[in-house]
Amino acid sequence: MKKGIHPEYKTAKVTCACGNTWETRSTVEKLNVEICSNCHPFFTGKQKLVDTAGRVEKFIRKYGERR
Repeated sequence: MKKGIHPEYKTAKVTCACGNTWETRSTVEKLNVEICSNCHPFFTGKQKLVDTAGRVEKFIRKYGERR
């Protein structure tokens, strides 16, 4: 690596919109994120898989159920 052309890599504080904070390393000192693993529905188990407008049923009616 050439000297003097790379940005300084330092400890950064990450803050989520939910209030969760943690430290990591980055070229910027402070990062703000909208969603993290503490508040994301996939990781918290609150995610709902919704079949909007009956798409599965419509597909089965159109193509039939194969067994």
